[in-house]
Amino acid sequence: MAQVLAANPAAMFTVTELARMLGYSGGAVGNACETLAGRGEAERIGSKPRMYRATPATSTAAQRASGPPPAPSPKPSVPHQSAGPAAAASPPGGRPEPITRPNGQRYHPRALAQLPDVEALRRLREAQVPVLLYGPPGTGKTSLIEAAFPDLITVAGDGDTTVGDLIGEYTQDANGGYEFVYGPLVTAMQEGRALLLDDATLISPKVLAALYPAMDGRRQIQVKAHKGETITAADGFYVIAGHNPGVHGAVLTEALASRFSVQIQVGSDYDLAAALKINRKAVRIARHLANSQQAGEVGWAPQLRELIAFQKIADVLGTEAAFANLVGIAPLKDRDTVAEIVTKAVGRPVTALALGRQL
Repeated sequence: MAQVLAANPAAMFTVTELARMLGYSGGAVGNACETLAGRGEAERIGSKPRMYRATPATSTAAQRASGPPPAPSPKPSVPHQSAGPAAAASPPGGRPEPITRPNGQRYHPRALAQLPDVEALRRLREAQVPVLLYGPPGTGKTSLIEAAFPDLITVAGDGDTTVGDLIGEYTQDANGGYEFVYGPLVTAMQEGRALLLDDATLISPKVLAALYPAMDGRRQIQVKAHKGETITAADGFYVIAGHNPGVHGAVLTEALASRFSVQIQVGSDYDLAAALKINRKAVRIARHLANSQQAGEVGWAPQLRELIAFQKIADVLGTEAAFANLVGIAPLKDRDTVAEIVTKAVGRPVTALALGRQL
């Protein structure tokens, strides 16, 4: 991808044009282009359609690639691989480099099917195999998806999510009239982007049913509220979902589960927490509670999100306050058990963080 852009520095290319030139799928090319753009090694112009052109850094990226640009062909020579930089997840040393998410935080890839997880998800997208990630909140499901798909559109699901929230609805304009504004599902379909249904199992099954025709062989939906318009998904459109089994009201229906051929359990990587230089006692406490949770002795354990927050609190208010907060954020039914475990690990009584006497 970088070689094509660098060889034509004054030109702009759509994803479809690049896919046709290189012989790869639109999804793979779109991923690669977004990765280049995220690194500053290409510039994205517009959104309908997305177009890309070279930047001063593109030639450097092109030089890193081995050999001349691939010749056009009707099918990629290795169909299961993503094209270009999106597939370059593992450097020569074998350890994948961290990936910068849209919020600026760095995601450290984990192993999945003997691949870095971001590469595995990109391959599944290219093969159009929908994925459901499930596990406790704070384990990194959304972080992984954001790292894998720079072109991501996210729908935060809850019990109040409506069909209009997904597909679109009429909205009053500045002149007092009404215009139809497409929702995230239609936008993702039209632009060939990845769509994350975060907390998908909190969304009503009747609402999710509006999505299913876009996920099957039809890859189409009908917008009944907008003159019965038919929307057909562009190359690259992909649906991925997140599910928190322990959250009240989260129900994985058979209809939803059957749409996601791959279902991946996501737990906290406590080794990563240690590598991020989070307080060792806090990490040991989290491991202990996680083991106790698996044994049914306690219902809650700190996940990576809580451990990252622990270190930030410790840096600002001190370690003692961070341990007290760790006790305080535990569910009420588990708080005494958590306090007992934290107290034993720290060597002094620890109770929930609370205000003291007037100063």
